[in-house]
Amino acid sequence: QTHPCQTQRPRPALVNYHSTIMQNENGENVDLYIPRKCSWTSRLIRAKDHGSVQLNVANVDPVTGLYTGETTAFALSGYVRDKSEGDMALTALVVANDQKAAAPSE
Repeated sequence: QTHPCQTQRPRPALVNYHSTIMQNENGENVDLYIPRKCSWTSRLIRAKDHGSVQLNVANVDPVTGLYTGETTAFALSGYVRDKSEGDMALTALVVANDQKAAAPSE
C-alpha cells in the first residue's frame, strides 16, 4: 500500500538548450540582448548589472574646441561604480580618447 504523496509523477521532458544565432536575411545579428564590455576593466556587463551606465561623450575638435557632431560611448560596469572609481575611470578614458584624436594621422 503506497501513500498518495508517494505516487510516481511523470518526469518533465528534457529541454535541449543549444545556442542559436539569430540573423536576418542580410546576415546581421538580431539578438535581443547583446552584452556590453566595461570600457575601463574590459569585463562583460551582465544583463542584471543594474549599476552599470553608458555615457556618450561629445567629440571636440582639438584645434577649434568646437563640438564635431559625433560622440564616443563609454560603458562603466557597476563594479567600477561600486568601488567609487567611476569618475577617475571616465576621466582617464576621455583623456586617452582626446590624445588619440589629437595625434597626427599618417
